[in-house]
Amino acid sequence: MSEVDNLFANPFSKVNDFTFDHAVARVFPDMIKRSVPGYPTIIESIGVIARQYAQPDTLIYDLGCSLGAATQSMRRHLPQQGNRILAVDNAEAMVERCREYLSAQDAMLEEPIAAEVICADITELTLQPCSLVVLNFTLQFVPPEQRLALLRQIRQALLPGGALILSEKLTFTDSQTQNSLEALHYGFKRANGYSELEIAQKRTAIENVMRPDPLEVHQQRLLDAGFSHSHLWFQCLNFCSMIAHA
Repeated sequence: MSEVDNLFANPFSKVNDFTFDHAVARVFPDMIKRSVPGYPTIIESIGVIARQYAQPDTLIYDLGCSLGAATQSMRRHLPQQGNRILAVDNAEAMVERCREYLSAQDAMLEEPIAAEVICADITELTLQPCSLVVLNFTLQFVPPEQRLALLRQIRQALLPGGALILSEKLTFTDSQTQNSLEALHYGFKRANGYSELEIAQKRTAIENVMRPDPLEVHQQRLLDAGFSHSHLWFQCLNFCSMIAHA
């Protein structure tokens, strides 16, 4: 069961860099729902999008799967057509809990789509041919100098007609837009019960770990990686999701 996120509720003498450890894994569903505007909509829509792009008898990747919310959504929405989902994360604590969640989902679905969870660094993974790849708030945690190479490998692995779903936090080159949407995001967190201390300490913890890009950078990088076209399908404040076509 998920617990309430109060990891940053008490003052720290030194705020360490954010890590996806067991403490985070316990509260992650609550944390991300209260921190990312539109997250439930994104997750449910990933299943809907998967139904359009997942080709029968092909592999699907959920890269940086965390607790497997996107994988669970795809398993709810996709018909049984011989697909297999490979969910990958480099945090052992997240992988362990993800496996528990998917095992529980197995008991709830009549014909669950095969899903495997592995602990690995997605930048070192050799991708097999696939029809759909999900990077749901993952690329922003990949070192910037490795992002293009990862996207190129994804593009090369995608079958004709395949697609990438890419969800990310955005920054904005226009300072007025950046300041406005950042302030609204903090307001969103306050409305969900986070204190000023929690917001400030979480910001300090994650600023050296998560490095978001502007939308224009994402779009150009996707073109440079070989994708034929990409478009925004969702944005709420400074969070978005895109579809990139092979």
